[in-house]
Amino acid sequence: MTFVQLIECRTSRLDEMNRLMDDWVEQTKGKRTATHALVGKDRSDASHIVEVVEFPSYEEAMRNSNLPETGAVFQGILALCDEMPTFTDLDVVRDERLAEETVRRFFAALAAPGELPPLNNLLDEDIHSHDPINPQDTLGLDNARAEYRMWRAAFDFAFTVEDVLTQGDRACARWSWNASHKGDFLGIAPTGRQVAMTGTTMFRFGADGKITEIWWQDDTLGLMQQLGALDELEK
Repeated sequence: MTFVQLIECRTSRLDEMNRLMDDWVEQTKGKRTATHALVGKDRSDASHIVEVVEFPSYEEAMRNSNLPETGAVFQGILALCDEMPTFTDLDVVRDERLAEETVRRFFAALAAPGELPPLNNLLDEDIHSHDPINPQDTLGLDNARAEYRMWRAAFDFAFTVEDVLTQGDRACARWSWNASHKGDFLGIAPTGRQVAMTGTTMFRFGADGKITEIWWQDDTLGLMQQLGALDELEK
Protein backbone atom coordinates (compact mmCIF):
# COMPACT_ATOMS: atom_id res chain seq x y z
CA MET A 1 0.00 0.00 0.00
CA THR A 2 1.31 3.46 -0.93
CA PHE A 3 2.44 5.42 2.09
CA VAL A 4 2.66 9.21 2.46
CA GLN A 5 4.40 11.20 5.17
CA LEU A 6 3.19 14.74 5.87
CA ILE A 7 5.84 16.93 7.50
CA GLU A 8 5.01 20.40 8.84
CA CYS A 9 7.42 22.92 10.26
CA ARG A 10 7.96 26.65 10.75
CA THR A 11 11.05 28.36 9.39
CA SER A 12 12.20 31.70 8.06
CA ARG A 13 15.13 29.99 6.33
CA LEU A 14 13.40 28.13 3.50
CA ASP A 15 16.20 28.81 1.00
CA GLU A 16 18.73 27.16 3.31
CA MET A 17 16.36 24.26 3.85
CA ASN A 18 15.98 23.78 0.09
CA ARG A 19 19.76 23.71 -0.34
CA LEU A 20 19.98 21.12 2.41
CA MET A 21 17.37 18.97 0.66
CA ASP A 22 19.21 19.34 -2.67
CA ASP A 23 22.35 17.99 -0.99
CA TRP A 24 20.38 15.06 0.43
CA VAL A 25 18.90 14.23 -2.99
CA GLU A 26 22.40 14.20 -4.48
CA GLN A 27 23.88 12.09 -1.67
CA THR A 28 21.13 9.44 -1.72
CA LYS A 29 20.99 8.71 -5.45
CA GLY A 30 20.33 5.00 -5.92
CA LYS A 31 19.51 4.54 -2.22
CA ARG A 32 16.46 6.62 -1.35
CA THR A 33 13.06 4.97 -1.65
CA ALA A 34 10.84 8.07 -1.88
CA THR A 35 9.03 8.24 -5.24
CA HIS A 36 7.66 11.79 -5.03
CA ALA A 37 8.19 14.82 -2.81
CA LEU A 38 6.27 18.08 -2.78
CA VAL A 39 7.02 21.15 -0.64
CA GLY A 40 4.43 23.90 -0.13
CA LYS A 41 4.41 27.27 1.62
CA ASP A 42 1.27 28.46 3.41
CA ARG A 43 -0.13 31.49 1.53
CA SER A 44 -1.45 32.98 4.77
CA ASP A 45 1.69 32.24 6.81
CA ALA A 46 4.99 32.19 4.88
CA SER A 47 6.84 30.55 7.77
CA HIS A 48 4.51 27.52 7.69
CA ILE A 49 6.08 24.89 5.42
CA VAL A 50 4.45 21.58 4.50
CA GLU A 51 6.25 18.70 2.78
CA VAL A 52 4.48 15.65 1.36
CA VAL A 53 6.70 12.64 0.64
CA GLU A 54 5.37 9.51 -1.09
CA PHE A 55 6.74 5.98 -0.78
CA PRO A 56 5.69 2.64 -2.30
CA SER A 57 4.95 1.34 1.20
CA TYR A 58 5.48 2.01 4.90
CA GLU A 59 8.37 -0.47 4.92
CA GLU A 60 10.13 1.44 2.12
CA ALA A 61 9.62 4.67 4.07
CA MET A 62 11.33 3.11 7.08
CA ARG A 63 14.25 2.02 4.89
CA ASN A 64 14.53 5.60 3.70
CA SER A 65 14.42 6.95 7.26
CA ASN A 66 17.22 4.59 8.30
CA LEU A 67 19.67 5.91 5.70
CA PRO A 68 22.53 7.71 7.47
CA GLU A 69 22.13 10.62 5.05
CA THR A 70 18.49 11.00 6.13
CA GLY A 71 19.50 11.23 9.78
CA ALA A 72 22.08 13.88 8.98
CA VAL A 73 19.69 16.00 6.92
CA PHE A 74 17.02 15.76 9.64
CA GLN A 75 19.43 17.24 12.17
CA GLY A 76 20.19 20.03 9.71
CA ILE A 77 16.49 20.72 9.20
CA LEU A 78 15.92 20.84 12.96
CA ALA A 79 18.56 23.57 13.24
CA LEU A 80 16.68 25.63 10.61
CA CYS A 81 13.22 25.23 12.17
CA ASP A 82 11.67 27.69 14.61
CA GLU A 83 10.00 24.81 16.43
CA MET A 84 9.91 21.01 16.36
CA PRO A 85 8.45 19.65 13.08
CA THR A 86 5.34 17.48 13.21
CA PHE A 87 4.94 14.23 11.26
CA THR A 88 1.70 12.60 10.08
CA ASP A 89 1.88 9.07 8.63
CA LEU A 90 -0.79 8.25 6.05
CA ASP A 91 -1.72 4.99 4.32
CA VAL A 92 -3.15 6.02 0.95
CA VAL A 93 -6.69 4.70 0.49
CA ARG A 94 -7.55 6.66 -2.67
CA ASP A 95 -5.27 8.14 -5.34
CA GLU A 96 -6.67 10.07 -8.29
CA ARG A 97 -3.98 11.47 -10.54
CA LEU A 98 -4.71 14.02 -13.26
CA ALA A 99 -1.98 12.96 -15.71
CA GLU A 100 -4.30 10.72 -17.73
CA GLU A 101 -6.84 13.52 -18.10
CA THR A 102 -4.11 15.92 -19.28
CA VAL A 103 -2.87 13.41 -21.86
CA ARG A 104 -6.37 12.89 -23.25
CA ARG A 105 -6.99 16.65 -23.37
CA PHE A 106 -3.70 17.08 -25.24
CA PHE A 107 -4.65 14.65 -28.02
CA ALA A 108 -8.13 16.17 -28.25
CA ALA A 109 -6.63 19.66 -28.57
CA LEU A 110 -4.31 18.57 -31.41
CA ALA A 111 -7.29 17.41 -33.45
CA ALA A 112 -9.72 20.18 -32.42
CA PRO A 113 -11.55 21.90 -35.32
CA GLY A 114 -10.76 25.51 -36.19
CA GLU A 115 -7.62 27.21 -34.98
CA LEU A 116 -5.12 25.24 -32.91
CA PRO A 117 -5.73 25.99 -29.21
CA PRO A 118 -2.89 27.88 -27.43
CA LEU A 119 -1.93 24.71 -25.48
CA ASN A 120 -0.34 26.83 -22.73
CA ASN A 121 -2.66 25.21 -20.20
CA LEU A 122 -1.25 21.80 -21.15
CA LEU A 123 2.37 22.32 -22.24
CA ASP A 124 5.23 23.98 -20.40
CA GLU A 125 6.69 27.09 -22.04
CA ASP A 126 9.99 25.20 -22.39
CA ILE A 127 8.45 21.98 -23.74
CA HIS A 128 11.02 19.56 -25.20
CA SER A 129 9.69 17.21 -27.89
CA HIS A 130 11.52 14.22 -29.41
CA ASP A 131 10.22 12.86 -32.71
CA PRO A 132 12.25 10.55 -35.02
CA ILE A 133 10.68 12.24 -38.04
CA ASN A 134 12.51 15.48 -37.17
CA PRO A 135 16.28 15.89 -37.61
CA GLN A 136 16.39 17.93 -34.38
CA ASP A 137 14.31 18.00 -31.21
CA THR A 138 11.58 20.62 -30.98
CA LEU A 139 12.25 23.09 -28.18
CA GLY A 140 9.81 25.63 -26.76
CA LEU A 141 6.05 26.07 -26.93
CA ASP A 142 6.09 28.29 -30.03
CA ASN A 143 8.06 25.71 -32.02
CA ALA A 144 5.84 22.89 -30.79
CA ARG A 145 2.75 24.79 -31.91
CA ALA A 146 4.34 25.40 -35.33
CA GLU A 147 4.98 21.66 -35.72
CA TYR A 148 1.41 20.78 -34.77
CA ARG A 149 0.09 23.37 -37.25
CA MET A 150 2.17 21.71 -39.99
CA TRP A 151 0.42 18.38 -39.33
CA ARG A 152 -2.99 20.08 -39.16
CA ALA A 153 -2.34 21.85 -42.49
CA ALA A 154 -1.42 18.54 -44.13
CA PHE A 155 -4.18 16.34 -42.67
CA ASP A 156 -7.68 16.37 -41.29
CA PHE A 157 -7.26 13.85 -38.51
CA ALA A 158 -8.57 12.37 -35.29
CA PHE A 159 -6.86 10.46 -32.50
CA THR A 160 -8.28 7.51 -30.62
CA VAL A 161 -6.45 7.10 -27.32
CA GLU A 162 -6.47 3.37 -26.60
CA ASP A 163 -4.60 3.27 -23.28
CA VAL A 164 -2.89 5.65 -20.86
CA LEU A 165 -0.52 4.34 -18.19
CA THR A 166 0.87 6.66 -15.51
CA GLN A 167 3.67 6.31 -12.98
CA GLY A 168 5.22 9.13 -10.98
CA ASP A 169 5.82 12.11 -13.26
CA ARG A 170 5.48 10.02 -16.46
CA ALA A 171 2.59 8.86 -18.62
CA CYS A 172 2.52 6.68 -21.72
CA ALA A 173 -0.32 6.68 -24.25
CA ARG A 174 -1.08 4.11 -26.96
CA TRP A 175 -3.09 5.66 -29.76
CA SER A 176 -4.43 5.24 -33.29
CA TRP A 177 -4.70 8.06 -35.84
CA ASN A 178 -6.97 8.32 -38.85
CA ALA A 179 -6.62 11.13 -41.38
CA SER A 180 -7.34 12.55 -44.79
CA HIS A 181 -4.33 13.94 -46.69
CA LYS A 182 -5.34 17.46 -47.72
CA GLY A 183 -2.07 19.48 -47.87
CA ASP A 184 1.66 19.28 -48.49
CA PHE A 185 3.44 16.88 -46.14
CA LEU A 186 7.23 16.62 -46.26
CA GLY A 187 7.17 17.53 -49.96
CA ILE A 188 4.31 15.16 -50.81
CA ALA A 189 1.49 17.01 -52.59
CA PRO A 190 -2.08 16.44 -51.36
CA THR A 191 -3.39 13.04 -52.42
CA GLY A 192 -6.82 13.04 -50.79
CA ARG A 193 -6.04 9.54 -49.50
CA GLN A 194 -7.43 8.17 -46.27
CA VAL A 195 -4.51 7.09 -44.11
CA ALA A 196 -4.01 5.59 -40.67
CA MET A 197 -1.18 5.22 -38.19
CA THR A 198 -0.60 3.82 -34.72
CA GLY A 199 1.91 4.85 -32.10
CA THR A 200 2.86 5.44 -28.49
CA THR A 201 3.82 8.69 -26.82
CA MET A 202 5.66 9.16 -23.54
CA PHE A 203 5.07 12.29 -21.47
CA ARG A 204 6.96 13.83 -18.55
CA PHE A 205 5.16 16.27 -16.27
CA GLY A 206 6.46 19.23 -14.29
CA ALA A 207 5.55 20.11 -10.72
CA ASP A 208 2.69 22.32 -11.99
CA GLY A 209 1.09 19.40 -13.84
CA LYS A 210 1.99 20.65 -17.32
CA ILE A 211 3.75 18.47 -19.88
CA THR A 212 7.46 19.32 -20.01
CA GLU A 213 8.79 16.61 -22.34
CA ILE A 214 7.35 14.35 -25.04
CA TRP A 215 8.73 11.30 -26.87
CA TRP A 216 6.86 10.23 -30.03
CA GLN A 217 7.06 6.74 -31.57
CA ASP A 218 4.83 5.97 -34.55
CA ASP A 219 4.63 4.13 -37.88
CA THR A 220 5.81 7.02 -40.06
CA LEU A 221 7.19 4.57 -42.65
CA GLY A 222 3.76 3.01 -42.98
CA LEU A 223 2.24 6.47 -43.39
CA MET A 224 4.69 7.35 -46.17
CA GLN A 225 3.83 4.09 -47.90
CA GLN A 226 0.11 4.89 -47.73
CA LEU A 227 0.82 8.31 -49.29
CA GLY A 228 2.62 6.66 -52.21
CA ALA A 229 6.01 8.07 -51.30
CA LEU A 230 7.62 4.60 -51.52
CA ASP A 231 6.00 3.49 -54.78
CA GLU A 232 9.13 4.01 -56.90
CA LEU A 233 11.29 2.15 -54.37
CA GLU A 234 8.92 -0.83 -54.38
CA LYS A 235 8.98 -1.32 -58.17
